[in-house]
Amino acid sequence: MTSKAYILDQIRTNIAKQNTTQVALPDLEIAHDDYHDKDKQFAQALQSVGGMAHWLDTQENIETFIQEHYQHHGTIATSMDLQIEHINPNDVQDPHELKNVDLAVVKGEFAVAENAAVWLQDHENINRSLYFIAQRLLIVVKKEHIVASMHEAYEQINFKENTFGTFISGPSKTADIEQALVIGAHGAMECMVLFI
Repeated sequence: MTSKAYILDQIRTNIAKQNTTQVALPDLEIAHDDYHDKDKQFAQALQSVGGMAHWLDTQENIETFIQEHYQHHGTIATSMDLQIEHINPNDVQDPHELKNVDLAVVKGEFAVAENAAVWLQDHENINRSLYFIAQRLLIVVKKEHIVASMHEAYEQINFKENTFGTFISGPSKTADIEQALVIGAHGAMECMVLFI
């Protein structure tokens, strides 16, 4: 029997078993880290993977932050209600038209202090390619929407919803080729998480 035939045979055998046997879900009640200062942990974790975090004061707004930190930006794309010049990615029929977006301003549902991941599930953004095609990402998260660990994160996600969602932690990185770290190969070259 070839290895391919063996693998397929094993899959068929196990599928048949699963159809007749209930398999218990793993126990998720296991100890996990908590952090006294989730903001500090998040900022450190994000910095370690090449990203940056910033917390707005109550007097500041997103538009002012963008003007101060992205002075030489090109095209900005966002479906958020912002008073700056931008394109709405939902007005684009072909996602390839977003290839020249310099800065994407997107909404993050919540952030995870443990690994600086942010859950993105923007129901109002129909072109999910925006998260990966823009040169720079500015992810906006409410200050109170930060959890300690991925254990808490998964409790926040409704997996029964048939929508797109993804975790993003910092800019795109890969070191597959000769272990040379490349930033931005599969997504944004910069990633800022802005807490409001």
